[in-house]
Amino acid sequence: MSPTPPRPPQRIDLPLADRSVSERPERADAADNRRRILEAAAAIVAEKGPGALTMNAVAHATGIGVGTVYRRFGDVARLLLALLDEREKRFQEDFMAGPPPLGPGAPPIERLRAFLHALADRVAEQQDMMLAAETAAPLARYDSGAYTTMHMHTAMLVGRIRPGADAALLAHMLLAPFMPSLMHHLTRADARALDAVKAATDELLLGLARPAP
Repeated sequence: MSPTPPRPPQRIDLPLADRSVSERPERADAADNRRRILEAAAAIVAEKGPGALTMNAVAHATGIGVGTVYRRFGDVARLLLALLDEREKRFQEDFMAGPPPLGPGAPPIERLRAFLHALADRVAEQQDMMLAAETAAPLARYDSGAYTTMHMHTAMLVGRIRPGADAALLAHMLLAPFMPSLMHHLTRADARALDAVKAATDELLLGLARPAP
């Protein structure tokens, strides 16, 4: 009897970096402050890199008191995590419920290809911030809600493409090339174009799509 294919992934809500501050709904002014702080932090990271992100810089850019910025996010590390959480939630919505081929409705191999290409774009776009987070805690990635969701999604698609395979292990192998440190090496140190990374990913998917011997 063939093994039962992996169940479709359930939505996993990612932990917000500052959720511990309060579980109650935010007041309008608090929500506005949070939005302004995150927007300012994202602009600083985009312009100068994550190393330039400080609580004082965010306070200066927003006009919000530095004490409020600290109370809201605690430190720069938690502010970086909050930035990643916000963007990860949008990415998760796209591949879990967005239009095909990234979202439901496309054949599994097309959907997996769209997902891995979108993941390559996402890591390339936020490479410096993700690399800073990876450097601070190299193994934390695998325990995160973000990675768990991506792994479950990838394993579900692999199970549909290759029934009977070790979908969980293959999913890890397919996600491994998109570690921020490797993407940094390939696209900067090794000067490979992002299109070349996507083409190599397509080669891996061709092997996965072939019937098992």
